[in-house]
Amino acid sequence: QMQLVESGGGLVQPGGSLRLSCAASKFTFSTYAMRWYRQAPGKERELVASISTTGETTNYADSAKGRFTISRDNARNTVYLQMNALKPEDTAVYYCYVPTFGSWGQGTQVTVSS
Repeated sequence: QMQLVESGGGLVQPGGSLRLSCAASKFTFSTYAMRWYRQAPGKERELVASISTTGETTNYADSAKGRFTISRDNARNTVYLQMNALKPEDTAVYYCYVPTFGSWGQGTQVTVSS
């Protein structure tokens, strides 16, 4: 059974940065597109960013454009989300997702607060 393990979340001040990682295993990572979602308290889960198998194509939610960067390292079976200029409204649990299988990781908490 495939596994997705997110890490890198934490507490950061507004304007700060975090890099999230999602380590994938038990499937051929390099052949699948990947996504990052987030879910804030009381809100629905929303798509943040997506990346193609090779990393050549990326897409972002309007809220993430210009601040977040999704990338992947197929040799390490890992997808990343670099988040800069963080805002309190970025506070959420962040999940990686494999759209082909509908599989989610356990999530990592990001809290942006002074």
